Amino acid sequence: MSSEKEVHGLNNYGYINEDGYTHQTSKMEKMEDNRQSSLKKNVNKMTYYVTDVPPWYLCILLGTQHYLTALGGTVAIPLLLSRELCLQHDLITQSYLISTIFFVSGICTLLQVLFGVRLPILQGGTFAFLTPTLAMLSLPQYKCPEWTYNKTLVNVSDPIFIEVWQTRIREIQGAIMVAACFQIVVGFSGLIGFLMRYIGPLTIAPTISLIGLALFDSVGNDAGMHWGISGMTASFIIIFSQYLRNVPVPLPAFNRSKKCHVCWTNIFQIFPVLLGIVVSWVISVLLTYFNVFPDDPDAYGYYARTDIKSEVIIHADWFRVPYPGQWGLPTVSLAGTFGILAGVISSMIESVGDYHACARLCGAPPPPKEAINRGIGIEGIGCLVAGAWGTGNGTTSYSENVGALGITKVGSRRVILFSGCLMLLVGLFVKIGAIFSTIPQPIIGGMLLVMFGIITAVGISNLQFADMNSSRNIFIFGFSMFSGMVIPNWMNKHPLAIQTGRKSAYYFKYIPRLRNN
Repeated sequence: MSSEKEVHGLNNYGYINEDGYTHQTSKMEKMEDNRQSSLKKNVNKMTYYVTDVPPWYLCILLGTQHYLTALGGTVAIPLLLSRELCLQHDLITQSYLISTIFFVSGICTLLQVLFGVRLPILQGGTFAFLTPTLAMLSLPQYKCPEWTYNKTLVNVSDPIFIEVWQTRIREIQGAIMVAACFQIVVGFSGLIGFLMRYIGPLTIAPTISLIGLALFDSVGNDAGMHWGISGMTASFIIIFSQYLRNVPVPLPAFNRSKKCHVCWTNIFQIFPVLLGIVVSWVISVLLTYFNVFPDDPDAYGYYARTDIKSEVIIHADWFRVPYPGQWGLPTVSLAGTFGILAGVISSMIESVGDYHACARLCGAPPPPKEAINRGIGIEGIGCLVAGAWGTGNGTTSYSENVGALGITKVGSRRVILFSGCLMLLVGLFVKIGAIFSTIPQPIIGGMLLVMFGIITAVGISNLQFADMNSSRNIFIFGFSMFSGMVIPNWMNKHPLAIQTGRKSAYYFKYIPRLRNN
């Protein structure tokens, strides 16, 4: 009786193999398989899900981590615009633009998390608006006067100089605000949600993957300023997130029941990006202090120094409140509006992919069409706010922070709300934002190497929901990926192939140099 129960009952560890023979598996092997399965589940398990609420002190630290993840892209946009706005020698106004874009990004993040798609996704400036903006500013009527390139001739308090750069940014403001109205209509009318019924994994996969792959050039430029520092930053993030994630660290804690006690916390899993950036930043400060990096701007490794932007910290105000129309009443032109409209359409497509990637990484179900409608509509309102405040840019979902969700396994909305509040405070306290802007570009590049790699992999992972044994599906995905890289690359190499009667930003910047050489 006992032997029959052992063979046929619940304690039977045998199974029938493909040849029809019974294979007896030991209890130890079965326990080992269960242990491996349990470890695999623990590795992929989220620390905090969308609706979870971490302790307030963790929310502050995790929100700071997301802020630092978005720092590079957010600061880069006003710095890239400053030259075309004739502000290359006006560091004070540059700091005002940086604080304004952070302030508006905080507002847009709170709107998106509370009323929009309601996923833990950060909002900020977008490079999709940068190309049409630079193209508009390269037109002859907006070309900066020659005297603005000479630092000795620029008086930042001169009304003539102020009018020069404010005329240009008001034109950008008006174009962004008009184009934002189109995005609001598309979002809240339900058009995006209607189109989602025709968008499946084969559409989402290349869209998300190309978001990461499309930025390999700009990430390479940042990381290539000093490959040692960028490689060190990426290595720290990888070690913390992949190898030390399950190593608990004793930290002091306090609550009413246990009073003061020691709490063992997996800080490497929760804060890999923050720790990687901070450790690399401290090392860069020490190397700068001991003059390991060259002080020649043309020398390799110069941009790894942490004292390059020290003047901005010295001259920046402690407190300033950005407000709508701070640069004057926006103006509107048809050419500028249509250019920014192209950026709005590109941004909407990218955001839909980010919503799906964010939901997948934070353990939430795919966003329904109603949530996508609200998300795109709120992004349109965010662009309207950005235009009114005068950031010189719009707003969109940040892919870098979506990648951070996959590393930290923290998908709580509360964390992003704290991050949005932090961005608001940084926008008000200009000096704090100026300090954070001293993080060297190679550190930002090393961090983005990891973030955009994850975004690319998340896009490809959507193919598990499609039948990839189908030759049709293989053709669609392969053609989408390859053409999505070939066509933009060809257009960059042949900027004069399409003649519209207008000179592009590329033409004014690079063609004269090529002809002179």
